[in-house]
Amino acid sequence: MASAGAPAYAHSDSGFTRARRDFRTWRRTRPFWAGLLVLLAAAPIIYFPYFNLSLGGLSVAMSTMAGAGSLVIGLTLIVLAGLLWFQPIIRFFAGCVAVFLGVLSLPISNFGGFFVGTLFAATGGLLALAWGPVDVHPVVPGATEGTSAAADPEERAGE
Repeated sequence: MASAGAPAYAHSDSGFTRARRDFRTWRRTRPFWAGLLVLLAAAPIIYFPYFNLSLGGLSVAMSTMAGAGSLVIGLTLIVLAGLLWFQPIIRFFAGCVAVFLGVLSLPISNFGGFFVGTLFAATGGLLALAWGPVDVHPVVPGATEGTSAAADPEERAGE
């Protein structure tokens, strides 16, 4: 005898499917792509000032005197990415700082990681500024202000 609340297919909800669904739900409640771009922006900004290339007997060093500044900018971008993912309420502050640090990395960090870090930081920061939480109670068109779609239809029938 089957239970009324049991799923039709007992093995249809695997652990991977559930984890993917939970991750999708988590991702949609925060500026995920903004945080990912800001995190990716940190990599070239940190990497290129410490980069050494050897071509046969020729050694090309990209290291500059501003290596510490590049490290500070890159680590700050990593922290901002984490804040965007785990504290989405401060998205406006984190987005503004990410854009500022991306532009600041142009003169400090080898043209902002050869413009890649600057572009990722600016794009991620602007995405964070543009992101907004989803309104769980959308306003019904034609309804008075303060009335939402979640209002009880029986209450609205008496209006």
